[in-house]
Order: sequence, then structure tokens, then C-alpha cells
Amino acid sequence: MIHNDQELKATQERIEYFQRLLSQLRVTATPEEFPMVAGGYRAELVRMQDEVLEYLTRHASAPAPMEAS
Repeated sequence: MIHNDQELKATQERIEYFQRLLSQLRVTATPEEFPMVAGGYRAELVRMQDEVLEYLTRHASAPAPMEAS
């Protein structure tokens, strides 16, 4: 969960890193290993992108939602 703009920036940088990594893996991984390797990165990218959208669509004055335990 993203709580502030600093965490937003860090998450966006991590998304960019994972995208670059996947771009390289498309070329360097074998066709057999690529789906297994890419699946984990894809799932993490989707999770992080969802967090970014959740943060960006919450007004700046709204409190951050409480984390589930």
C-alpha cells in the first residue's frame, strides 16, 4: 500500500525496473523457461500498478486506508 508521494515514486521506479527486466528476458530466456520466469514478474507488476492506481485515484486530502492484518 502506498502512503505518500515518496512511496509512489519508489513503486513507479520498481515498475520501470521490472518492465526493463521483462524486456530483456523476452530475448535472453529460452522459450521454455520464459513463461515460468515472466509469470512471477507479471504478477508483481500488476500488483504494483494496482497500488499506484489506488493511490493516484484517492484525493490528496483523503487518509490512506488502513492495512489489513
